[in-house]
Order: sequence, then structure tokens, then C-alpha cells
Amino acid sequence: MGKTIAEKILSEKSKSDAYAGDIVVAEIDQIALQDGTAPLAIRQLMELGVEIKAADRAHFFVDHAAPSPRKELSNDQKFIYEFAKKIGADFNPPGEGIIHQIMVERYVKPGDLAVGADSHTCTYGGIGAFSTGMGSTDVAVAIALGKNWFRVPESFRVELDGSLQKGVFAKDVILKLIGDLGVDGATYKALEFHGECAGRMSVEERLTISNMAVECGAKAGIFESDKNTRKFLAELGRESDFREVKADEDAEYEKEIYMDVSSLVPMVSKPHNVDNVAEVEEVEGTEVNQVYIGTCTNGRLSDLEIAAKILKGRKAKEGVRLIVVPASRRVYLQALDKGLIRTFVEAGGIVLNPGCGPCVGIHQGVLADGEVCLSTQNRNFKGRMGNPNAEIYLSSPATAAATAVKGYITDPRDFL
Repeated sequence: MGKTIAEKILSEKSKSDAYAGDIVVAEIDQIALQDGTAPLAIRQLMELGVEIKAADRAHFFVDHAAPSPRKELSNDQKFIYEFAKKIGADFNPPGEGIIHQIMVERYVKPGDLAVGADSHTCTYGGIGAFSTGMGSTDVAVAIALGKNWFRVPESFRVELDGSLQKGVFAKDVILKLIGDLGVDGATYKALEFHGECAGRMSVEERLTISNMAVECGAKAGIFESDKNTRKFLAELGRESDFREVKADEDAEYEKEIYMDVSSLVPMVSKPHNVDNVAEVEEVEGTEVNQVYIGTCTNGRLSDLEIAAKILKGRKAKEGVRLIVVPASRRVYLQALDKGLIRTFVEAGGIVLNPGCGPCVGIHQGVLADGEVCLSTQNRNFKGRMGNPNAEIYLSSPATAAATAVKGYITDPRDFL
């Protein structure tokens, strides 16, 4: 019997013939922790008092509060830095960028098994890795031993066929899918993406979709690696990291989902759950106070390019705060070279240093009572951006940019 991508990778890493439902102990290739979750993992390691065998695979990031807005977080970040240096692990200081973007730019390869103390670790499936979020204690065990146990997930085959129309993007695809499945519709499943549309997607588009797989409960969201993956890695100077990762033709899936994206329109997720999805025309006209373009979901160069295309020569509406955050230092420099940062500033935008910024509600862009934000992030739970008395809508960067200009939720097709 053939295997899904999840089954193949977990079989390889556990040196066993594993299928969905099996429990395996697997060797882990990459381990990621950020400033919100790393302190607990470090304290667990100290409490265990064991020899650390996988420091060379561990990557620590300061991105959630970067730079730190208060002394308690500063102390935690100092604690992380000192521990990483002590054990010889990789450390990424404030300004380098978001954990998931850096992991994809520098470390994770197709066919890898990666874990992280952050739920959106599933992002790396966009380059053909099996990657998943775990609790800080489980990640501490991974750093200590270089391995951990996994239940091999059942897989849903998601067939994306047809062509995306003008003004419709990967973010709209995943919002539609989450709306159809519900927030728990794929709990502990691996979403495996196929089809002619998936095959045409750039890796940056795939990363957006894999990033949000967890929002319908999925353990992982995985694309096959192909010529687009090779091109992406080559642009990073990492072409030698490419390997082909594909499912077997006779692999068995728990469910098969077919989406013809040709008829898809721009989508928006309404407060306060990601699966509360509507077509943009249903919410068009909703006034906003803040527009946020960035995050590990949509802070990559192609996202900034489409937003800048709409904002070029235009101004954000009076009374609307437009905040733009590149996902990494590399993306920031590329955006500078292309003149995108100038476009955002001339449009009245505020460009912040690479990091999570307003998405986590710790600092930078916290909403006031009663305010409404349209964001390109992945979650809109009550209080997500720092105030439970505010409302968050989710959209693509194109919809966000159009909304910033109009001052209310707007169909981006009016600008493209």
C-alpha cells in the first residue's frame, strides 16, 4: 500500500514502516523556539538535568516582543540568549525576523521533520517538510534527545484545481477551506495539497496555506516539493538542500476534498473565529481603524509587492493606522531595494522592524476599545491583538491595502 507524505517522512525518520495511526519515535531535523515559549522549555531542560544531544538542531528566536517593551520580557530574552550560547545553539536576536520565516529561509529542507514551540510551525510544509507545533516540554525533550514520539496522522487530500482570478490569492484559498471545514474539521490530520493550482503556486503562496492549516485543527499542512521548491531554495543559495518529496499514487486518504478555485472570490474572516468566513462583498463597507500587513502568514516579499501595487500613489484614509511589518531582515532589504518601503511610508504607513509586531498583542499596534482592525495575520480570536474589546477581521494583503485606502473593508478587485 502506498504512503502519504506524512507517512513517508515519519517512516523515514523513525526507520520503520509507518502508517496512519501508528506510534513512532522519530529523529528530528530542526527544532524552533521563540521568546514566548523558550523560557519554559529551557527551565524544563534545566530541571531534567540531562545531556543535551541536539543543540546543533535547536534555533532560538526573539520575535514576539522585538524589541522588548518591558523589563520582564527583557530578562526572558537575556535568559534565552545566555542559554543558547551556553549549549551552542543558534540564536536569532530582535530584528532578524519571524521564527517561521527564518526557519524556511535558512534551515528547513524538503523531507525534514521539524518541530517548534509555536503552533504555526506547520508553515514549513510549504516546502515539503513535516512540521508541527508542540508544547514547550515536548520541545525540551526534542532538544535533549534529538527525537520524540509521534502518532502518524491520517491525511486529507486537498485538490486545488483551476486558476485564481484577478484579486484572489492563496490567503483566500485557505480562508475558504477553513470556513468549509470549521476550526476543528481536520483535528490531528495532515492536509496534503495537490492539483494544478497547487502545482502552479509559488512557495511563498504555499507557505501562506500551510501556515494556516492549524486553524482547522490540522497537525500539518504539506505540499509536494517540485521545480518551484527548487527555484525557491536556489534563490536562497540552498539548491543543494532540494529533494523531491511526493506522495505515492496509491496512497490512502481519510478524506478527499476538491476545490475549483476558478470561482473563488476575495474572502474575509469575521470576528471572533477564523472559520467565521464570508465573501468580501458580505462585509464590504465595514469601517476600520487599523490595517495590518505582515506576520508569518503574509509578510513575505510577494505580499508586500501586491500591497504596494495598490497603495502606490495613494494615501491611507484619514483615521486609519496602516502598519506594515516585513517577515524577516532579508524581506525588509528586498522591499527597500524595490522601493516598497518608500511606497508604504508615502502612503502614510508605519513600517516596523521585522517580527511578529501587533499580531500577538504584546506591543506595537494594540487596539483601543471598540476599534476594528483588518489584518493579514492568521488568527482573530477575541483579545488576540491585545484588547478583548476590539474586533479583528482577516484577509489577503490585497484586500488589506484596498481597505486602508478606502477606510472600510473593500474588494481589492476595484484596484487591480
